Amino acid sequence: MGVGRLKGTDMKVAVTGGSGFIGTHVVDHLVAQGHQVIVLDRAAPTHRADVEFRELDILDIDGLVAGTRGCDVVFHLAAVSNVNIAFDHPVATIEVNVTGTTNVWEAARRNEVGRAVLASTVWVYAAAAEVPGATDDAVDETASISLADAGHLYTASKIAAELVVHSYWELYAQPFTILRYGIPFGPRMREELVIPRFVRHAFAGEPITINGDGSFFRSYVYVGDLARAHVLALDEAAENEVLNLEGAEPVSIRRVAETVRDLVNDAVEIRYLPARAGDYAGRVVSGEKAARLLGWRPEVPFEEGMRRYVEWYREAADVPPSSVSDETARENS
Repeated sequence: MGVGRLKGTDMKVAVTGGSGFIGTHVVDHLVAQGHQVIVLDRAAPTHRADVEFRELDILDIDGLVAGTRGCDVVFHLAAVSNVNIAFDHPVATIEVNVTGTTNVWEAARRNEVGRAVLASTVWVYAAAAEVPGATDDAVDETASISLADAGHLYTASKIAAELVVHSYWELYAQPFTILRYGIPFGPRMREELVIPRFVRHAFAGEPITINGDGSFFRSYVYVGDLARAHVLALDEAAENEVLNLEGAEPVSIRRVAETVRDLVNDAVEIRYLPARAGDYAGRVVSGEKAARLLGWRPEVPFEEGMRRYVEWYREAADVPPSSVSDETARENS
């Protein structure tokens, strides 16, 4: 296979972190398109048994080389993605997010993989210094990054991972795509994330707590929309490109809490706590490049995605349709 040229259909595709929240949805979409998928993770996927699984750690370079041998594409999703864990474990975060990315790209280089795709984040725009190509006050992929303004260690680790990817193209001609995610949400979210935590408290009739005044916003993107973009990113148009996969609109943390309250328990209290150090306040991020190159736009509105998630959560957690007692409702009124 020529460097940087993919076969199109029925490709052999490896997904690091393929047993995780986003990874499982990406695997679903790849399988639906007829690709042969290999999940590379420390634990096997629990939602389906019809894909190949290889247990490995991305810090194991030899295991990665063996696991990606013969692959046309590697999607690299394995990472420390919880900002609280990154704050508490800075050394491990850098090892996983930076060294782990380097290992994946080195394995791709040795195996002459046609494309390696990095899952990055719009958190890198916390350090955006300029927006020369942006319109309507939205920052886009041409923005310059000010290293001094990275702020959170999680942001720094993702910027560093992107630098590794670009260097592997410049030095070794390893084709790439960088996908900068908005904040994904939907079924199979990890329990420690904000939305599951809010939903869990609401079902229990407990207060929902917010760090800060709730004005910080994220452009949430439904996980099904995000996974669909990964399939589209296999197109040649995405080769050696950085693409924002952003939600349709900014959503404040306060709106998230209020939406959960409205869907689950309108008697639940919303409380405000001190803001977290280095938290990402949010930037309006343009998704026009992904629309132009791939024809991708998010399709599921935030409230609809939240409704789907709450229904999934209710079923997965075996929560009865009326889970909040009259007594609990009165206590919180």
